[in-house]
Amino acid sequence: MSTEKLRILITGATGYIGGTVLQLLLEHPKRDTFEITAFLRSAEKAKKLETFGVHTALGSLDDVDKLEDLASKANLVLNIADCDHFSGNTAILRGLKKRHEKTGEVPILIHTMTPEATRLSDTVYYDSNPEQIESIADTQMHRNVDLEVVAADKADTGIMNRRSILGPWLIRAGLDRGQGGVIGEGKNLWAAVEVNESVYPQAADLFLVVFNAALAHSEHPTPHGREGYFFGENGEYPAIDLCRAIAKALYELGKGKSPEPTPFTDEEAMKYFGGYILGSNSRARGKRSRAWGWKPTKTPA
Repeated sequence: MSTEKLRILITGATGYIGGTVLQLLLEHPKRDTFEITAFLRSAEKAKKLETFGVHTALGSLDDVDKLEDLASKANLVLNIADCDHFSGNTAILRGLKKRHEKTGEVPILIHTMTPEATRLSDTVYYDSNPEQIESIADTQMHRNVDLEVVAADKADTGIMNRRSILGPWLIRAGLDRGQGGVIGEGKNLWAAVEVNESVYPQAADLFLVVFNAALAHSEHPTPHGREGYFFGENGEYPAIDLCRAIAKALYELGKGKSPEPTPFTDEEAMKYFGGYILGSNSRARGKRSRAWGWKPTKTPA
């Protein structure tokens, strides 16, 4: 290690998952050995983070030169921002490559993404099956960034948002149309994971499993590249369950005509979601995650 402290760069630190991960880093038993820098857009939130001993750098994923420079100075990057932002994600990869070329060190990247969504397929993706993941079509969502991350691996031998994305997306659509909705019959399945349990935030806890494993890599080599997928899931649920809960809540608040969701029209699907992505399957099993010590307890129910 070229520095006395482990230099950690975290993106998405004020987000739903990223904020929880940052909190756990601040409570980590090795916290005194970390120098944490959060890359974020809000100057106001940056000031609050600095009171916790976190260094900050202001910018967005479009500030690729700044992001590349920050990554080139990090021993470890926790990338928890937009997994579809190609230029921002590849800027991080360039920065890490630059560090490797300059110092000989192999820096660590823990990259966050969601499972591939497939509208017509019932395929369940296993993090323990790299050949299956390798077979995903290049045209799938997130795939362009995913391929760059794996290619880079081969080449290298009060502050946080308290909401997720999917639920609020459906809620905003329901408020706008005056009725909770659903894509089709809502039979499509999505993997579920709880981010904020009372004792351990499970999705973030998985980050720590991977993070701690990466820190101990010299003693126990950590899987990486296609072998380095760790899925966070503890069961799955049909979309109709979430849509019914939202429709019922809107109805009880006087914001919906019925407690049962009604199908989004083709026009509404395009208006609110840009298509039918919320009618797709996104199925995964975290066998490798569990094998490495992750123990989720919260079920979809």
